[in-house]
Amino acid sequence: MTTSTKGTAKIPAVLVLEDGRTFRGRAYGAVGETFGEAVFSTGMTGYQETLTDPSYHRQVVIMTAPHVGNTGVNDEDPESARIWVSGYVVRDPARVPSNWRSRRSLDEELRRQGVVGISGIDTRALTRHLRERGAMRVGIFSGNALPDAGTMLAEVRQAPEMKGANLSAEVATKEPYVVPAIGAKKFTVAAVDLGIKGMTPHRMAERGIEVHVLPATATAEDVYAVNPDGVFFSNGPGDPATADHPVSVMREVLSRKTPLFGICFGNQILGRALGFGTYKLKYGHRGINQPVQDRTTGKVEVTAHNHGFAVDAPLDKVSDTPFGRAEVSHVCLNDDVVEGLQLLDQPAFSVQYHPEAAAGPHDAAYLFDRFVSLMEGQRA
Repeated sequence: MTTSTKGTAKIPAVLVLEDGRTFRGRAYGAVGETFGEAVFSTGMTGYQETLTDPSYHRQVVIMTAPHVGNTGVNDEDPESARIWVSGYVVRDPARVPSNWRSRRSLDEELRRQGVVGISGIDTRALTRHLRERGAMRVGIFSGNALPDAGTMLAEVRQAPEMKGANLSAEVATKEPYVVPAIGAKKFTVAAVDLGIKGMTPHRMAERGIEVHVLPATATAEDVYAVNPDGVFFSNGPGDPATADHPVSVMREVLSRKTPLFGICFGNQILGRALGFGTYKLKYGHRGINQPVQDRTTGKVEVTAHNHGFAVDAPLDKVSDTPFGRAEVSHVCLNDDVVEGLQLLDQPAFSVQYHPEAAAGPHDAAYLFDRFVSLMEGQRA
């Protein structure tokens, strides 16, 4: 990715999909060129959390909400230390942000971090195209002297695909760190960082959990060196079919019957550890308004998603696995995609979505309490 950070309001920009469809607009954020997988997010709010979610590494995010940037950027809401998206696509960016916590405009923040974007295009038409054709590679090119159409398309088609990408180690912490419990410490959890969001250990800390966040390369010995009451596997980017190391670590955790909780990428890791396959969704689930049913209670939740892969497990039967019986615990009501797994013979479960849900909704926050209950039961 090459960028410039000078003023961009009137600089032309072009978005080119790998199937040749092209959209022309104006530069938004840094000027230059960038490549990634084109995906759309249906959230009306929470763009700052989206931008800083490491799970969006190497993806160009299209916002379906037409007005973006109204609340500016603050210093409290980022989910990590930087913006991770490869590019950003909006229809009508805010001309002037207005919020009491705002410190700068979204356009300014994108320029500051070198993120190339485009505005002024028909994001509804682009989203419909991706829904019909599926997520695909894309390039954004901006500047006063753009390459010719053939050159831009050729560059897009040379970019790496998301299928087969092993990315978690690129976004995870390089050194372990500890998030202390808030109030009295009740439990210790080893959290394997595959692209963890900052709010996740915070949600556990609120429940009296001291969280030891470990690199994606952590071994089972590293996990058990902190003497954990439970083990957590986080969200993260890339193709779960490449994640052989986290799968092997999780199998060791399952063999010891330590309480285990996984979210998003962690759900796919659990699926693989149990012997299920994974597959790439046509265009994935991204946004904060996805309906999911918790089959253990029958309750329907509105949930926050960011995943382009899913677990291939049977919806309506209990499966025998090397670690006991397993079943699908949660399912997406839009398309019947597996959104959660649980073991019936030992304390382990996972969900495909984000119960920490900074920016909301908070329907699924109870899952952290469910994790606490597993650890309480194991201790008893």
